[in-house]
Amino acid sequence: MSKSLKRVRAALEDAGLTPEIREVGQARTAQEAADSVDCEIDQIAKSIIFRAEDSGEAVLFLTAGGNKVCAEKASALAGEPLGKADATLIRSQTGFAIGGVSPVGHLNPIRAWIDPRLLDFTTIWAAAGTPRHVFALDAHLLPQLTGAVAAEFTL
Repeated sequence: MSKSLKRVRAALEDAGLTPEIREVGQARTAQEAADSVDCEIDQIAKSIIFRAEDSGEAVLFLTAGGNKVCAEKASALAGEPLGKADATLIRSQTGFAIGGVSPVGHLNPIRAWIDPRLLDFTTIWAAAGTPRHVFALDAHLLPQLTGAVAAEFTL
């Protein structure tokens, strides 16, 4: 088991949860991930990371699989311009590689927002620290586990 996957499992267990983690192969899209766990595409919680241009830190937007983040709305929420986060920033702040960024188990605290569409579901699925693993979670637990604030930031 990878260090990243262990860190996600530990974060969930530390929160009092018994994680259901599944290996799904190399799911490159939200639709592929949804197909692999037999759920709707919007039940996939995508972790979208931007670079905050003024502070240089990574910021996280958790969005439903079928939605796209609107950069202008996201920047307004962050209170500063946002740009593309590179692999080095993502890895250094979260501890995860692109494609496997989990909403939990980050190496460092991160400002986060959540797409209200995710809260329409009882169960959602998110990356478990690798591009090949996902975990199931009651959607309503995600804000308290991540500190994410529900806000409108999608197109």
